[in-house]
Amino acid sequence: MEDREGLKLEQRHGKARVRVSRVWRRPGGEQFIVEWNVSVNLYSDCPQAYFKGDNSDIVATDSMKNTVYVKAKECQQILSVEDFAIILGNHFTATYPQVTRAIIKIVEKPWERFLVDGEHHKHGFKLGSERHTTEVDVERGGALLVTSGVEGLSVLKTTNSGFEGFIRDEYTLLKDTNERILATEVSALWRYSSVPLRPFTFSERYLAVKKALLETFFGPPNEGVYSPSVQTTLYLMARAILQRFPDVEWVHLKMPNLHFLPVNLGGLVKFNDDVYIPTDEPHGTIEACLSRKHAIPLPSKL
Repeated sequence: MEDREGLKLEQRHGKARVRVSRVWRRPGGEQFIVEWNVSVNLYSDCPQAYFKGDNSDIVATDSMKNTVYVKAKECQQILSVEDFAIILGNHFTATYPQVTRAIIKIVEKPWERFLVDGEHHKHGFKLGSERHTTEVDVERGGALLVTSGVEGLSVLKTTNSGFEGFIRDEYTLLKDTNERILATEVSALWRYSSVPLRPFTFSERYLAVKKALLETFFGPPNEGVYSPSVQTTLYLMARAILQRFPDVEWVHLKMPNLHFLPVNLGGLVKFNDDVYIPTDEPHGTIEACLSRKHAIPLPSKL
């Protein structure tokens, strides 16, 4: 939109860090809980708010916050974080004529059902580690884009990793090695080319993608798989997702190299790849997006 002086204005507004939890109770005592951190961003046609101080076309961020709670209450059936984001996006674009686009981002806190002697507790939960994320982009009468992800997926293997043959110059102190610890905290995003209609599809896919990432990183349980670099392992993990799931358009992976440095006390004690100094500062950063030929990657992530 332009003002009277011909200056262009691009804008959006929303509500961030709306924390909501929903409990579903079933006959017989079994209960379910989710905890979500929701961010809402609306693209709306409200130029007079900027140019003239006229707020009559603005959706108040208080309304956005309260909508999250109301919609959570209306969800009588257990649903995935992606499905809830779609409900919110559709609500904002359908309810307010001036809203042309809604972007909903949600991070799910990993509450997991507690196990007692191998049996799931009916109403007891413990906090897990990695977090399920989603970003849903809804345009009025237009496209629906769903991106899912996982954050904080910490993995480590004590052998079958190396790093050799890299560029050497006067600033290089790192030695070649074919034996090292490989540790990282995976952040992954993947976008769907179509939106499934069957309930729980998103939740099932999230678990399946996470399983594929882990299986590719670790390899078979006995012999494992050798990693010549984080870059190679990252590529194989992303490729596995595209090969296994045809409805995924692209995969974005971020895998910092969290170092375990072999202890060297100058001959005081001889260590043999058995005592290390764990450190995550500073650490290497490796990040890439692998997409199908005609897919459009997410430009803001690289």
